[in-house]
Amino acid sequence: MPRVGLLGGSFNPAHGGHRRISLFAREALGLDEVWWLVSPGNVLKPVKGMAPLPARYCSARAAARRAPIRVTAIEARLGTRYTVDTLAALRRRYPKKRFVWLMGADNLAQLHRWKDWRRMARETPIAVIARPGYDARALASPAMAWLRRWRRRPGQLIDGAKRSAPALTILRFDPDPRSATAIRAADPEWFRRFVDAEPFDALTHRPVVPQTGPSTGNTRFGGAGKP
Repeated sequence: MPRVGLLGGSFNPAHGGHRRISLFAREALGLDEVWWLVSPGNVLKPVKGMAPLPARYCSARAAARRAPIRVTAIEARLGTRYTVDTLAALRRRYPKKRFVWLMGADNLAQLHRWKDWRRMARETPIAVIARPGYDARALASPAMAWLRRWRRRPGQLIDGAKRSAPALTILRFDPDPRSATAIRAADPEWFRRFVDAEPFDALTHRPVVPQTGPSTGNTRFGGAGKP
């Protein structure tokens, strides 16, 4: 069955760093493709500065052009608020695909704050891309202490099947200095390039529409508005 890596995030905006780590993870893990899950939002992040979902989706689609990366805002359609629920919904919807959750070391450092993170790890293999400045915190985190017994060497293939989890692989490669924060600082109005866009989701083939209200967004964490 096809193996799919899932990279979730705000993509506010997407950039070449997202593309680079996705292609690196695809090759290292033997994935068939990578899906970028463009989150509707995050209640733990300020609404100010968060571009509309269609603009963020369009920036991700532009960054993923001509790569084996599929961009989707399916979480808005699924109505899921937490990663563990998104993963369960995706497995039900796509039973013939095997998923691997991709994330940076900064997220491993706070994984213990995510809702039902142990269940998530039991049901979905995890691959962590090392990030300078976060590796020490990630390796010392409560989640790493629990996951360490299931850590695999990068050469050991993660097949993405639920029965293969828990499984943790840490991938290391040359750091990429690009960041969405720096892009927004240099060009706060970047999203206006997509103001007239009416994109269709590459996965659901449905229109990507703006979300309304500050609490409609997805959060990876265990509480609404607090960790």
